[in-house]
Amino acid sequence: MSDTPKTPVTKKIAGILRAVAGTPDPKNFTSAVICAAGSSTRMEKLMGEPRKQFMELDGLPVVARTLMAYEAADTVHEIIVVAREDELPLYEGFKETYGLTKLTKVVKGGATRQESARLGSDEVDERCKFIAVADAARCLTTPEEIQKVCHAAYQWGAASAGVKATDTVKVCDKSAFIESTPDREYVWLAQTPQVFSVSIYRTAAYVCRDEEVEATDDNSMAEYIRVPVKMVACSRENIKITEPTDVAFAEAILAMRKKTAEEAK
Repeated sequence: MSDTPKTPVTKKIAGILRAVAGTPDPKNFTSAVICAAGSSTRMEKLMGEPRKQFMELDGLPVVARTLMAYEAADTVHEIIVVAREDELPLYEGFKETYGLTKLTKVVKGGATRQESARLGSDEVDERCKFIAVADAARCLTTPEEIQKVCHAAYQWGAASAGVKATDTVKVCDKSAFIESTPDREYVWLAQTPQVFSVSIYRTAAYVCRDEEVEATDDNSMAEYIRVPVKMVACSRENIKITEPTDVAFAEAILAMRKKTAEEAK
């Protein structure tokens, strides 16, 4: 690499490229809110302690992998973790161990995932323009996917990671009898991150709180106030660790990624 000093023109070009990537541009200051306060009930019943966020996959805790992906994403400027009260101190050690320079706050979660995400959003930096909400247990998300969803949100105001359905989907009644079959062409499976402008997210979160709306994800809150959310195609590898079989899938994916990286050398 040349050691020649940058001219004003090259500096300007470099600045434009960095702005496009999202790193220094204050108008797109993005805060990632990582939800890690869940009970992990299904996993604990089957596998016991530790909770799924702290289970190791190829030598790293699940939540550490998630945080490292958001640390590496150029479009993320700060990270806020929402955790159980008894686990708050653990994240201080994570900063140094895993080089999490963007981790600014760790706050106590609420009674539900919806409440926890809202509490995390209340703690973002005053410069924040976009909030990226993510599940701590979705630890195979890549920095490239995070950036892709963020850029869509910068354009549309609200965007979500997801994949198009490949199976035929059935809508059933409470007794599990089929009522309808939606056109698979228009069916998506939502993932995280789900990214929103601050004004959209806070309006949606507080309207849903005040009107006692229980949303299954952050997209649902935006839908409730009639804000369109742009779906962004991401990888099927972006799974959420929920059950023991997910651990096996995640380990297989990591092994495949490692092999691909070694072959590319």
